[in-house]
Formats: sequence, structure tokens, C-alpha cells
Amino acid sequence: MVDAGDEPRRSGEFGHVPVMGTRIVELLAPALDSDETRIFLDATLGAGGHSQLILESFPNARVVGIDRDASALEIARARLASYADRISLHQATFHEIRAVMDEAGESTLDAALFDLGVSSMQLDQAGRGFAYAVDAPLDMRMNADDPLTAADVLNTYSHGDLARVLSDYGEERFAGRIASAVLRERGKEPFTTSARLVELLYDAIPAATRRTGGHPAKRTFQALRIEVNHELDVLREALPAALDSLVVGGRVAVMSYQSLEDRIVKREFATRTTSTSPPGLPVELPGTAPEFRLITRGAERPDENELDTNPRSAPVRVRAIERVEKKG
Repeated sequence: MVDAGDEPRRSGEFGHVPVMGTRIVELLAPALDSDETRIFLDATLGAGGHSQLILESFPNARVVGIDRDASALEIARARLASYADRISLHQATFHEIRAVMDEAGESTLDAALFDLGVSSMQLDQAGRGFAYAVDAPLDMRMNADDPLTAADVLNTYSHGDLARVLSDYGEERFAGRIASAVLRERGKEPFTTSARLVELLYDAIPAATRRTGGHPAKRTFQALRIEVNHELDVLREALPAALDSLVVGGRVAVMSYQSLEDRIVKREFATRTTSTSPPGLPVELPGTAPEFRLITRGAERPDENELDTNPRSAPVRVRAIERVEKKG
């Protein structure tokens, strides 16, 4: 998936080329390359690009795909139609991994992928309101059946709650100033479309910051999207669920597009790969060795070829982990 706000652009019948697809296949290959059936969880199915690569690369892989967006599931189902006997697709939020696996008849995972953020397909659907470059209704829901929209946040949140959302989820320096401007303007007329919000942000953010800090709407749109879809809370629940379901030798890869996501992933991976022996002991105590090891050193970034082929991949950070032991 990608960072929100990019200009819409098309690159294929079923959506965009999957970000770092070749590298993701390489990272997960040891867990999926087998003569026996292997279960791959695509926790963020989108248009199905990464799942298609997995199905093509590993003839014995079975895909359990999750997406909260009904339209994405329809596109992915069409894209993966030739693999219908090897896929099980589910409309759900990815923290519902355990329930989805039960529904798919699976108890363990061999590999999983989280491609976080908003998908290129969602960005390119102007009516969804994810991209600040196009005037559209302030929706930003990944699941159209969810009750809360970005307009609801702007029109109903208190000054303190709105400033908190902008600061915590957008890391916006001028969160208080923006919240004050929103409350002042919504008193005149409720917010309904993105163009009016973008105009407000140009006025609220100092000119010097606008010249050097990127598009002034980027951080606010990110914050609203995260709040509407509860993205960070969902990730905090989903990642442990996937890791706990891995078999020995199983792998999880995560693609993050902003620092808040990556921080959660980094912290969870660090916890899972750290011994629980008290520090300072000359030897590790029995039963305290970590059950996981890091596959990537730090976060991997796209290379020049990837950036040329898929410019939207620029912010991505990839981390991967493997289960090496299972206790109990």
C-alpha cells in the first residue's frame, strides 16, 4: 500500500504494481517453498498483487486474504480467479485474524504479510476522500459500512480531541492552531469536502513551514484517516495474533509507510527477539531464549529500480521476522 495524498495514476487492470513484490517473495520463500501445503495470510489483501505473486511463486501455497474494503475484495477475487481453489478471501479488519483463520479452517500460519496504510486503489477512487490532491467528500473509511467519517471527526470532535488526533496521529506541530481554525469554520458551515479543509490548512500553517515541510495537508489527512479507521489500535492487536499463529520456521513481513506504524512494528519485533533472562548473567537461563529472530537488519528501503518502477514505494520500510522456537 502507499502513503496517502499522491496524485492519482493507473498502472494495470487490477491496480498498481505491488510494492517491493520481488523482495517480499524472497523474504517469505523459506517459509512457503515446500512440497506440502503452506498457509499464507495476506492481512491487507487490497487488489491482490502480493497474493498473486505468492500463488505464482509457490504452487503449494494457499492464501487466506483479509480486507475490510468490499470493493477491494471484488477486485482481488477477479484478479486471483485462476487460483480459486487455493484462496479463501474474507471481509474483515486484520485484527480479526483468529476468527478469519477459524472460518478458513486453518489453525496455524506459515507466513503472513502486512502492507499497511491506504492502498493505491483507494487513493485512485476520488470519491473515497483519501487524497488531498482531489476535491472529494471527507469520507476516508476503508470499510464503507463503518459509522465514522473524516467529516464526522472535523464537525463533532472537541478542540482538545481534534488537536490530540492531529498531534498523535499526524505528528502535526500546529495541531492546536488547526483545531482552532476548524472549530471556527465549522461554526459557519460543516465540513463536507476535502478542498475546503486543504484551503484551511494552507491558511493555518505558517508560510515558512509550507515551503519546507511538504504539502500542508499531508499530516492532517494521515491523522484523520488513522482515527477514522483505528489503524494503529488494529495493528497493535493484529501483529501479536499473527506472530502467535506462526509455526516454527514461519515468517511475517510488514511494510510500513509512516513512522507511527513502523514504531509499533519495531517495538513488537524487538520484544519477540529479546531474551527474557535477567541482564548481566554470564549464561542465558533455560527457557528464556527468544522464540523469534529478525530477518532484516533494521528496516529495508526500496532500491532505485523499485523507485523508478513504482514511485509510490518511496516511504516504505520493510521488516521481517521468523519463528525459530515454540515453547509450551
